[in-house]
This record gives sequence, C-alpha cells and structure tokens, in this order.
Amino acid sequence: MDALDLARWQFGVTTVYHFLFVPLTIGLGVFVAGLQTAWHRTGKQDYLTLTKFFGKLFLINFAMGVVTGLVQEFQFGMNWSEYSTFVGDVFGAPLAMEALLAFFLESTFLGLWIFGWDRLPKRIHLACLWAAVIGSNLSAYFILAANAWMKHPVGYEVVGGRARMTDLWAVLTNATALAQVPHVVAGAFVVAGGFVLAVCGYRLLRGDGPMWRAALRGALVMTALAGVAVALTGDTSGRLLAEQQPMKLAAAEGLRHDTAGAAFSPVPGIEVPGLLSLLAHHDPGATVQGIDDIQSRYTAAFGPADYVPNLPVVYWSFRVMVVFGLAAIGLSLLGLWVTRRKVPRWYARGVLLALPLPFLAIISGWLLSEIGRQPWTVQGELLTAASVSPGVTATEVAISLAVFTLLYGLLAIAEGVLLVRHVRSRPEKTPDPQPMPELSLMY
Repeated sequence: MDALDLARWQFGVTTVYHFLFVPLTIGLGVFVAGLQTAWHRTGKQDYLTLTKFFGKLFLINFAMGVVTGLVQEFQFGMNWSEYSTFVGDVFGAPLAMEALLAFFLESTFLGLWIFGWDRLPKRIHLACLWAAVIGSNLSAYFILAANAWMKHPVGYEVVGGRARMTDLWAVLTNATALAQVPHVVAGAFVVAGGFVLAVCGYRLLRGDGPMWRAALRGALVMTALAGVAVALTGDTSGRLLAEQQPMKLAAAEGLRHDTAGAAFSPVPGIEVPGLLSLLAHHDPGATVQGIDDIQSRYTAAFGPADYVPNLPVVYWSFRVMVVFGLAAIGLSLLGLWVTRRKVPRWYARGVLLALPLPFLAIISGWLLSEIGRQPWTVQGELLTAASVSPGVTATEVAISLAVFTLLYGLLAIAEGVLLVRHVRSRPEKTPDPQPMPELSLMY
C-alpha cells in the first residue's frame, strides 16, 4: 500500500470508531433529559434512579467520544494537508462554530449538571442538562453541514487553488445538510433506543423491578418515532443523491447503464421493477443514471480518471443499513404491542441480542455516504488522490496507523469494561438531592 491507501485506512478506522459514540451520545442525552424531566414533574423516585443510572452510561460514552474525536482534526494536518489547504477557508467557519458555540455550550452545562445535583435548584439543574443536549445537537449540525459541503459544495469560489467561502448561510443551509442532519440525528435516536432496550432487557431478565419496564417502554416510543423520521428523511436523501451524487446512487444498486424504470434489488437475484426510479425521482418510469455512462460523462467533464467507488462496499453497506435498520425499528414497533402489560422474556432476550443491529446500520450508512463519494473528497472539485500530504511517507502513515489502532483497541476494552460493569451493577436508591440555598448562588 502507498501513503494514500494507508492514510485512507487510518482515517476510516479512527472515524468509524469515533462514530460509534456520536449517535449514542446524541440520543442517550435526550433520553436521560426526558427521565429527569419526568422525575421533576412527578417526583417519583424511580425516575431519579433511572436518570442517574443512564446518566452515568451517557457520561462514559461522552468522555470516550471526546477523546476519540480529537484525533480527527489532527489527521487533517498530518495526512491530508492538501485537502486542508483547499477546504480550510470554508471548513473554518462551521468547525469554529461547533467548537466555540456548540461544544462550549455542551461541555459547560454538562459540567454544571454533573456537579450541581445538590447545589442547584431542581429546575436550573434540569435546564443545564437540556442545554447540554441542545449543544450536542448543534455540534452535530455544524459538523454535518461541513461534511455535506464536501458532497454538494455551495457558497464558495476557487481563488488561487483554494475554495474561498462567499456565503456562510448557503453552506449552513445546503440542501444536502438539511436532508442529512435530520436523517443522521434520527438514526442516532434509533441507536440510543436500541442501547436502552438492551440494557432494560438485561435487567428484566435478571428479575429487576417494574421501573425497567417503564424505561423500556419509553425507549420503544423514542425508537419507533425516530424510525419514522429515518424513513422520511431517507426518502429525501435518496432524491438528492439522484441530483447531486448520481454515481453513489448507481453504485448502491450496481446499475451499469442509464435505465428508465430502473429496478431495485433487495438482495442479488431479486428485483422490484421501477422501485429505484420511484425512490430516486418519485416516478417509477424515470431514468436513473448508470455507472458506465456517468464514468464517460465525468471523464469528458473532469479528465481521465476512475470515478467509480468501491462497488462491493457501497452495494452491501446500503443493504446492511436498510435491513438492519428496519429490523431494529420493526422490533421496537413490535415491542409497543407485546409489552402493553408486561415484558415477555423472549422479547427481553430479543432486544438484548439485537443490540448490534442499529450500530451496524448507522455505521453502514456512514460507509455508504463516505466511500460512495470516492474518488472525490470534494465532489467535482478535489480528488482524494490530490488531497493527501505530499511529504508524508507510507512508513510514517503505517506507524501512526498502528499506534492509533492499538490505542483505540485499548480504549475499546476500557469502554466495554466500564459499560458492562455499570450495567450489571444495582442502581442505588438515593434520596432526592436538595440544593443548599445558602450556597447555591456561589455556584
């Protein structure tokens, strides 16, 4: 492998690992805030116990997400200096807004929530958690808006070989971002819902109390609603692919030539006539562009090169995303019916075994999104081969790849041990925290 291949492997390994924590943080934060809101409104001790129990899981995951996320920006300078030079003037604004506004809001109020249990009035303490949750979602928006610009660059001009931003509002309201953000965030709620369902299923299998059924029912509602949002926003994203990234859409189906009334194959050998055209254009007879024809058009427009992404990865990641995502959502819809009075043991065991499904679905979706854009880092403007740092050797990248892989492996073990240990521990019944009036203003 040369430096380019190794750099792509390194960024892929670290990004996919980091992305395991991002959706869980987004969705689990909202779930914990909902539990604390229920406690605040009802005063029931069970809601407080659940808030603290899932709050610790949220904090473990948040801390690991921060640690693994720091590596991403360093890699821009290490292995992708040409890319950084080209996009820096555009990326600078949304990433600065993410760091200075969203992450500052998230981390500051999360700190107040952690240390303010017996120091802040209940309403203020609850508001701190909701502010941190809002910060998490704002952070996701700014990062996904920057990522969407790579797929559909707008609001810029190229000056001296660099992209210079001309319209920040156009970048932040990019059509791709407006479709991608709700789709990814909804997927994050499905991931968090699946995680909570698995935890509750484990506790119910151990014979723990009825509060775990209440938590499970709440997670079922969250997952089912998020699943509907995933389907609706996925439809919008599919139509945008046909307009902005036709090669990715064609690769996801393995469609070789422009085809009117293009079929969709859920699995190889089985085709649903006209379904791909319906998904892409809301017209079962519409023409969908094919791989070979797009290759010819791109060659004429951008010069000789191989503009076809890794077809097996794109093809199968799309199917894993759809099948596993539907399975997780279907399991939640089934659960709303079968858990009306009690939770059957077979269902508790099922949600525990199904824990990997939403994670595999959202990771596969990310692979589809990023690998399907290849060989571009910025669609129509900058090829991946022209983005790598020219002074970095294959040996140097191989060493850093080995170090990061080893480090992330150790972090994975630490994360797993902490989560499993906490999930298996018995929640402590704590009295309602009471703020200290004479000290509350000082804090």
